[in-house]
Amino acid sequence: MNPGKNKPAPAVPCVDLECCILCEVCVELAPHAFKMNDAGFVEVIPLDRYDDKETLEAVNNCPRDCIVME
Repeated sequence: MNPGKNKPAPAVPCVDLECCILCEVCVELAPHAFKMNDAGFVEVIPLDRYDDKETLEAVNNCPRDCIVME
């Protein structure tokens, strides 16, 4: 039996761009996980894990609650 086989996939932040007011709080708190793309929208930077303190703080401090962990 593979011990890691039944583990859930790690949570990844997902930004609701219709809700986002482009305040850049997430970018300021976790620049390694979020960035403003060339089109001027928040983008999640591909990482292996998003459970570090800064990323979770960015998710929790979004003023419009536009970021959820999925």
